[in-house]
Amino acid sequence: VRLVESGGGLVQPGGSLTLSCTASGFTLRTYAIYWDRQTPGKGLEWVSAIYTTGTTGDYADSVKGRFTISRDNAKNTVYLRMNSLKSEDTGLYYCRTTLRGTRILGQGTHVTVSS
Repeated sequence: VRLVESGGGLVQPGGSLTLSCTASGFTLRTYAIYWDRQTPGKGLEWVSAIYTTGTTGDYADSVKGRFTISRDNAKNTVYLRMNSLKSEDTGLYYCRTTLRGTRILGQGTHVTVSS
């Protein structure tokens, strides 16, 4: 049972990236999935969440209007589309869930926003 993030990289300010969070060992669509990030300026910060009902997500104020969370149940994957990236979005991005009382956390994927 694990989550694996991918899609990070180096991007210029104003650019876009799409992060993926793929589950193995369980069916991701039956759980709420959260994205957090560890940034140099703010430490650990919750970014976004998508729940088992519906397709809309919740967002931190710092990313609202720029980031979009979505699911592809056929691929057992949650995505985080990040647009209009800023230098303060630089950090290590994790996805997580809670499975039968146990927190499952991926290894993270690095995002660097720099010119």
